[in-house]
Amino acid sequence: MVSVVQNVAIDCADAYELARFWSEVTGCPVYPQSKPGDQETLVMLAEGPVLYFNQVPEPKTIKNRIHLCLNPTTSREEEVERLLELGATLVTDRRQPDGTGWAVLADPEGNEFCVLRSESDHAATPS
Repeated sequence: MVSVVQNVAIDCADAYELARFWSEVTGCPVYPQSKPGDQETLVMLAEGPVLYFNQVPEPKTIKNRIHLCLNPTTSREEEVERLLELGATLVTDRRQPDGTGWAVLADPEGNEFCVLRSESDHAATPS
């Protein structure tokens, strides 16, 4: 027997608004019955578990121990710029001059996530 991951839970101050941000990030819809003010909502990913947003009273205080790593369909650089325009912030830049590395960003509530190199980035840089 094994367990199957059903969702990735993200504690937040505003479940609906943070779900809307992640909906824009992933291009996947917010659960259709969700509305502003809901204490819980989902982003329905095309594959794998859903992103579950749970409103909690306490603010985020430390670095995430688990985080999402994004593999963009465009270049890493284009995706970082798009996400910054959506409201993400750059936390740590681990991109290297040779094209390797990743960027650590935070969503509007401070939850860290990484933007990895895309397939086109991998093809353009030596291994």
